Amino acid sequence: MHAPVSTIPGHDDAALHALAAGLGDRLRAQRYMVCTAESCTGGWIAKTITDIPGCSDWFDCGLAAYSYEAKQALLGVRPETLTEHGAVSRETVLEMVSGALITSGASVAVAVTGIAGPTGGMPGKPVGTVWLGWKRRGRYPQAEAFHFEGDREAVRRQSVAAALRGLLAIAG
Repeated sequence: MHAPVSTIPGHDDAALHALAAGLGDRLRAQRYMVCTAESCTGGWIAKTITDIPGCSDWFDCGLAAYSYEAKQALLGVRPETLTEHGAVSRETVLEMVSGALITSGASVAVAVTGIAGPTGGMPGKPVGTVWLGWKRRGRYPQAEAFHFEGDREAVRRQSVAAALRGLLAIAG
């Protein structure tokens, strides 16, 4: 897990817009579509993407799956994964991102699950713990844990920035 980070550079509105626009350029050039599977960000990644004019060329869909039941029904997360590892885990985010690609027609996907706060933290998973997963169709998924500091909005905003940066990296 990354060390606590008080701020991730470039997560204000203008920076998020620039990241999403750059992602759009890259995906359009590759003729890729993207799908998002979001828990703690509640659709914010998809919102940031759809703020970009012309995103219909490269945005397939966004799934906000907050509850265990939604993660299972919409993304194919196995009940035993949630029972054994919890929603905020490497195992869960890997199943979420893989399920997003199965559910959609996208070429690349991102998934996020975390504890944005102000409550919900527990030993080993404090508030600010976020797991992100990325996958390109035909490749193995990747996952990374972060610990973001700040209030609920700051944790979520930093998660969106990290998600978009990861998509840029896997989109080639």
